[in-house]
Parts: sequence; structure tokens; C-alpha cells
Amino acid sequence: MGIFDFLGGSGPDKALKLKPKVTQKYGDPNSRQKALQQLGEMKFPEAVTVLMHRYTITVEPLTTDADEKEHVFELIKGFGKDAVAPVTDFLRKNEQATSWAIRVLEALLTEAEVTTIAVEALSALSSQYMRDPQKKIVLLHYITGKQDERIAPAVVPYLEDMADDVKIAALKALGPLKFEPAREPILRLTQGDTARRVQVAALQAAEESGFKA
Repeated sequence: MGIFDFLGGSGPDKALKLKPKVTQKYGDPNSRQKALQQLGEMKFPEAVTVLMHRYTITVEPLTTDADEKEHVFELIKGFGKDAVAPVTDFLRKNEQATSWAIRVLEALLTEAEVTTIAVEALSALSSQYMRDPQKKIVLLHYITGKQDERIAPAVVPYLEDMADDVKIAALKALGPLKFEPAREPILRLTQGDTARRVQVAALQAAEESGFKA
């Protein structure tokens, strides 16, 4: 009998069965913490996926929450490059924990590689309405300040997003890039019925890019 049979199932299956414990907000925290540790020792992609779901909940007290999340970060890093695919897949499919997914990827990949993943995620999300736009904002913040020819084309569609915070994040990303196709979309946001704070951000982006009406 293998160790995973003893634990109650094969490796990948056992990992998936631990998800309810990992995402359990109430009750004995020892049960959740034991499940996290077990997952960290499994070395299966499914274990990384389940570990990432720990970032989708917040537990009390907040000090425990922060400690556990940092521990999960170290556990996932321990998988090395084997964690990249499941973390990237988690990033693509989940609206939550985007900042943690990016942080993990930053620890495992080069900046160019993480930028590729972020740009691909932004391209896939640009036409989607999201009630909570935080995922878009986190991705836009990540690529802001980076010089990569793939960034600007992926960001321009966000100037038409329904959420003002997304528009502002896109404007901050585009300003330094001086991307000529962004001229008209940026200038449109400086006028009309656009919210005042978006207009201000658009004016700043236009000035930074050297765009004039």
C-alpha cells in the first residue's frame, strides 16, 4: 500500500479531496493547516491548484490568515517550475487571488515570461464584463511601467471598460508607452460625459504621450 492509499486515495485524487479543508473558513484551523502541509508534500499539479484556492478565502484572525497565505506561497514555490502551469491555469480561470498568482509566477519566471502570461490574460479578458474588476486592475498594474511591444495593443480595449477604475489603470499603463493608436481613445476620455477622475487621468496620459487634440 502506497502512502497516498493510506491517506485515502491516489495522489491527484487525494489533493482534490483536500480542497474543502483548504477553503474552510471556520472551525479548527489545525485541520486546514494540516491539509495545506499535506498538499505541499504531494508534488502533483492538482496539489498546486488546491493550494491556490487558499487565497480565495480570508480567515480570522487576520494574522493567522496572513501567516497561512505566506506559508502557501512558500509551499507552491517549492514545486519549482512544475507550479507554473497550474498557477497560470488558475490565473486564467479564477477572478480571485490574481495578485497572489502573479507573485508566485514572479518568483518562478523571468519578468518577460510573466509579462507574456499577463498580456495573454488581459487579451482574453478585454471583452468580458466583470462585476468585480479587480482581476483586470491587478493585471494592468503589473504591466504598468514595463516596456514591451505587446502591452499597449492589449491595454487599449480597456479604455472602453465599464468600470472607471479599469479605465484609469489602463490610462496609467498607456501614458508612458506613447502608443499612437491609443491617441483617439485617450482623447475621447478627456471630454463628454466621462467621469471627472477618468478625464483627469486621460489628460495626464495624453500629456505624457505627447498627444494633443
